[in-house]
Amino acid sequence: MNGRDVFEYALLRVVPRVERGEFINAGVLVYCRAKSFVAARTHLDERRLLALDPGADVPGVHAALRAVEGVCAGGAAAGQAAHDDPGRRFRWLIAPRSTVVQPGPVHTGLTADPAAEAERLLDLLVR
Repeated sequence: MNGRDVFEYALLRVVPRVERGEFINAGVLVYCRAKSFVAARTHLDERRLLALDPGADVPGVHAALRAVEGVCAGGAAAGQAAHDDPGRRFRWLIAPRSTVVQPGPVHTGLTADPAAEAERLLDLLVR
């Protein structure tokens, strides 16, 4: 396969007013089983968020995005998920939820470098 492995990814969406269903992309989750890799890359465009909801809790959204990054990183920042394998952490993070930060649908692809893929997807789909 040319040294490329299957990976999965999902966008992280910020839905400031769940009842309206409007959202902005604010990050990407990337998982590659073959490399035991899971990571989140985030970027919050505060201007766009405040255009959807002028009363949005910007510090709270930043905290939620950092929490997702922490779960992906493992260790103490992952809390109870610290000892879970990368796949289990990814599956937990992509589970549907009705909160301000929500995962989008999961997509797949091939990559030789999942960390670089996370950055590429962040630039392509979020920034």
